[in-house]
Amino acid sequence: MDVGIVHKMITPLIIALVSAAVLFALRGIGFRILHKWAAATDTKIDDIIIKAVRTPSIYLCIAVVLYIGIAVSDLPEKYVLYISKAIYIIVIFAMTIAAANLAGKIFTSYIQKANLPIPTTGLAYGILKGTILVLGFLIILSLLGISITPLITALGVGGLAVALALQDTLANLFAGIHILIEKAVRVGDFIKLESGQEGYVEDITWRTTRIRMLPNNMVVIPNSKLSQSIVTNYYLPEKRMSLLIPIGVSYSSDPEKVEKILIEEAKTAVGHVPGLLGDPEPFVRFIPGFGDSSLDFTLICQVKEFVDQYPAQHELRKRIFKRFKQEGIEIPFPHRTVYVREEKDWRL
Repeated sequence: MDVGIVHKMITPLIIALVSAAVLFALRGIGFRILHKWAAATDTKIDDIIIKAVRTPSIYLCIAVVLYIGIAVSDLPEKYVLYISKAIYIIVIFAMTIAAANLAGKIFTSYIQKANLPIPTTGLAYGILKGTILVLGFLIILSLLGISITPLITALGVGGLAVALALQDTLANLFAGIHILIEKAVRVGDFIKLESGQEGYVEDITWRTTRIRMLPNNMVVIPNSKLSQSIVTNYYLPEKRMSLLIPIGVSYSSDPEKVEKILIEEAKTAVGHVPGLLGDPEPFVRFIPGFGDSSLDFTLICQVKEFVDQYPAQHELRKRIFKRFKQEGIEIPFPHRTVYVREEKDWRL
């Protein structure tokens, strides 16, 4: 009797282990073939699908192994029923993870390229995947025969206590959703905070917004603080922006000649200076005008985006300085005339 029981348990176990080894070997070979095939194609959808199903395929292999094990075994019907439910749960779990991964990766890769009004951020990505996972969890509960209504009631009562305990976290979550919907700050935008920090928006998560500054440092600001702060977005309404370069020359200079030289140098630099635009054409204004020691002009031109102003200013200032030297135009330095009154003058 004991030998028969051992035989009934060992035989299905050996078959299951052999099946597992074969299935995982076939899985590895299959994914190698799929990766080579995907690398030879131009589209990215095949790479996305392969990455999305890679982990869930492990659970599907386990489900198949369990099915083969109970198919060749003589276990009592009660245990077979339990294992069958476990197989269904594993399959649903694997399909849920695959759907969540696939939807998330497609969302990240293609939504922003299609110019749809949904920014690809960590928060939006998390909401999408979380929704699919919750639906899969509810299906599993239904399969197990667990009623969802009492669970929802319990969550409603406990949700109030959780909301009170996580006020700051929920405030940041809803502030992040508000930022995504309003689109005043988007991933990739160059912004300047009220506190003075400026940089590119790297990500908007469920709690914080990450801003990468030009020195390659990261500023992490809570979403609630960002939504209440005054923010300058240099990418709205568009990336191109005006560049204003103040220039002072001697009072002996001819304003018309100075204006002509500045415009010529700015137009010549277009196409040679990275980020400098020629449309609309650069122009000069005699503003602020009459300074303490100089005639003050402002050269106004366009650059592609905020960071392009630095190389543009660098090159334009060198070109203007060189041209002024050639034309004999003086760039004055501040000076004052001081009158010294002698002591005898005070006595008079």
